[in-house]
Amino acid sequence: MSLITVSKAQNKLAEHMRTKRLEMELTQEGLANRSGVKLRTLRKFEQQGLISLESFLKLAMALGCLENIVTAVEPFKTNFASIDDVLTDKKTPKKGWRK
Repeated sequence: MSLITVSKAQNKLAEHMRTKRLEMELTQEGLANRSGVKLRTLRKFEQQGLISLESFLKLAMALGCLENIVTAVEPFKTNFASIDDVLTDKKTPKKGWRK
């Protein structure tokens, strides 16, 4: 269950990308040229959070954060194959913990 709506997530991503653009001292036009994303598309993204995945990834690449985004959505790796594995996993209690 998510505590954030899709709309809020879109706006947060747009806000973070805009902040990154400004930190790099890039204008919207400069980023559009670097990324190959149309200026109109970039403006719409920064204002409304609306953009295609391809354009979003192009912007991320131009801003140097594509790898971070890809890594962030990697599946969580677990050592458990079933609930039985979880229940039988006997970790040593931490010092001061009661059994």
